[in-house]
Amino acid sequence: MDSSVLVYAERQRMPVSVLLEKLQQQHGVTEIVLSAISSVELEHGIHRAQSPQQAAKRISFLDKVFAAIPTEPFTREIGHIVAKVDAEARKQGLVIPFADLLIGGTALHFGYGLVTRNERHFRMIPNLEVHSF
Repeated sequence: MDSSVLVYAERQRMPVSVLLEKLQQQHGVTEIVLSAISSVELEHGIHRAQSPQQAAKRISFLDKVFAAIPTEPFTREIGHIVAKVDAEARKQGLVIPFADLLIGGTALHFGYGLVTRNERHFRMIPNLEVHSF
């Protein structure tokens, strides 16, 4: 799952349990994981909070997220996939944002599809099964 889905859920005040149920209902998803890169993006949101109260709410939400959803590591093998996808895209004049390349490469490596609210970038990654949330 891409961090955009979790950012949306947090903004909508959607409990993590409800989000997981929706993912299962909409996409038949039974195994949900995050890329380590998505974890970084989500943690970054804490430090960009507009107030200590907002930061505290984000910390609480992410504690629940990380308790419910495992995080896949970024490895050298994933780096190989990402480098190849990026090089081939650039030959075609396409630039895929780096974090999205890393997240998409992680999904490809583990054979996962990707649920996102940012289809545009992820659809540029060949062979990546992309689902909208």
